[in-house]
Amino acid sequence: MTESGTRPPKWLVCALLGAVVLAVYAQALQCAFVNLDDPDYVTSNSDIQHGLNWHSIKWALTTSHGANWHPLTWVSHIIDFQLYGFKPAGHHLTSLLLHLANAALLFLLLNRTTGALWRSAWVAAVFGIHPLRVESVVWVAERKDVLSTFFWMLTAGSYVCYVDHLKRHISNFKFFYALALVFFAFGLMAKPMLVTLPFVLLLLDYWPLGRLEFGPRFSWGLIAEKIPFLLLAACSSAITFVLQNSSGVVASLSTVSLGERLANIPVAYVRYLAKIFWPSRLAVFYGFEHWNFYQVAGAVILLGWITVWVVRQRRVRPYLAVGWFWFLGMLVPTIGLVQVGHQSMADRYSYLPSVGISLMAAWGLCEWAAHRPRLLQAAGTAGVLALAACAALTPRQIVFWKNPDALFARAADLSDQDCVTCYNIGCMAMEQGNFARAARCFERSLKVAGKSAPKSFLARAENDLGCALLEQGRVPGAISNFESALVLQPAYPQAYYNMGRAFMTNRQPDVAVDCFQRALALDSGAAEIHYKLANALVQLGRPAEAMAEYSKTLQLRPALDEAANNLAWLLATCSDRSLRDGAKAVTLARQASEHGHDQNPLILGTLAAAYAETGQLSEAVATAQRARQLALDQNNPALARMLESQLRQYQDGDGGAHQ
Repeated sequence: MTESGTRPPKWLVCALLGAVVLAVYAQALQCAFVNLDDPDYVTSNSDIQHGLNWHSIKWALTTSHGANWHPLTWVSHIIDFQLYGFKPAGHHLTSLLLHLANAALLFLLLNRTTGALWRSAWVAAVFGIHPLRVESVVWVAERKDVLSTFFWMLTAGSYVCYVDHLKRHISNFKFFYALALVFFAFGLMAKPMLVTLPFVLLLLDYWPLGRLEFGPRFSWGLIAEKIPFLLLAACSSAITFVLQNSSGVVASLSTVSLGERLANIPVAYVRYLAKIFWPSRLAVFYGFEHWNFYQVAGAVILLGWITVWVVRQRRVRPYLAVGWFWFLGMLVPTIGLVQVGHQSMADRYSYLPSVGISLMAAWGLCEWAAHRPRLLQAAGTAGVLALAACAALTPRQIVFWKNPDALFARAADLSDQDCVTCYNIGCMAMEQGNFARAARCFERSLKVAGKSAPKSFLARAENDLGCALLEQGRVPGAISNFESALVLQPAYPQAYYNMGRAFMTNRQPDVAVDCFQRALALDSGAAEIHYKLANALVQLGRPAEAMAEYSKTLQLRPALDEAANNLAWLLATCSDRSLRDGAKAVTLARQASEHGHDQNPLILGTLAAAYAETGQLSEAVATAQRARQLALDQNNPALARMLESQLRQYQDGDGGAHQ
């Protein structure tokens, strides 16, 4: 980290930096997709799998899929899928190249603004190969981190050019200001966490650009200069909050109380600091823990002491205040006051904020050792050893991202003594379809929690364990867990609902009906419960009641095509002719089919039956033929045989297909 000796050209430093990053992350190209958001973003997202065209660009610009508005992130995934398809190596390569570019741009930014080549190179190298970066670089669904940071770097670089041209009275300074705004907008369109960038620009104004002083000579003009950036940040924040809140990912105060959030904030800051200096036990998920008064107070005192210290040093060592407030400020959107999800912190959130701590370390050590040859040599050796440690630890962390099993096994190993974290990892495994691992996590959570945990938590864990067992076909065990949940929390509609699903799987629709009705007595506005009750009533031969429940389902959730299809089928084919309504069946089936772009053979079969009921046999024949061909194309021979039987009836002039 010393600045003495020969100074190589900047292009050579960038080349060496890139070579080191590529070498450290080489095995990332062998990692698979993981069943944690990757299906939503790539592998199961049909909207990104049709190449870059006007339709896909329009979708990227208008969708709120993933509970965020980040169209440039979607475009990057669309291009990647067009180039690489389902081959994960290509997707990882794009993220790695973006990360490499970010490290090089960070070096160029710091070197241009400070003139310190080796310190800038060290900060960029730590940024490039620190183990905390693995989650952002190797997780395909976190493309938004590396992509948004790329535009962050371009924004900061353009801003520095603007300041430089402004100081030298070069006329095109407005061009660079406009360019900075454009790059900032692009960054927000990749990930809204960049809303803190105007604040960082003010820090850069203070040091190293030297445009800002705190105190009587404070320049309010520099604040006014940031207003366009602040307006973009405000718009992005508003859009993000509305989308996340409407998508249900913003945790309510009943889920994570205000007290828990406030207690977690100082502790999370200290935990980030600890992991920057000692990156051990890194996990994909850090659940909320119950911090005691002394832990919270200790964290507040430590943060307060550092803050007071750097403020007092601001005139002689301005880089300390800039680095510290860079770290504190950039974490604000993700520190948990507005809680999104169930994590208390995340490695990916430190991607850019950690740069502030590296700045403090690099410039602080060099100044401390200045004019003392032995100390200077020791500081340089310490810097090299730190990089060597990162280069050794990062590949070990990448191994845990090799595949979903390795990732969840690691997460479970790190949280086996924390019932809440075990439970949340189980929820993630359930969402990604890994039901066996989910069951193990829920079982471990219940074991660790014991009987001292709140009954509501134990009931929820029992219920979710039952769901995991049910998905594996272990029906008796699932029913037992649902019963245990109801003993702990008798007014638990979800447990009654899931028990009803279990009895339906066990071919006991009469018992299932009772469970669904009990669930509705506690939660009459749940569309899925009305839908499942209707299905059970159909199996019991009670079509009139089933029709009423399907109708209630559609009142609550008009877009539930399965309910519309089943109701249309009853209206078209019910053995009780007084309950039939062919015209209504046609309307329902048409709407359901159009929602699926006429690609669902089952719904098309229902539409054919509705046409037959209304006497439109030619339309019934044509629709049934199309449905049969779709079933064959989708490798569903059983459905194709059923549709063939219906087709023959329509061709024979029989409007049959009745129950």
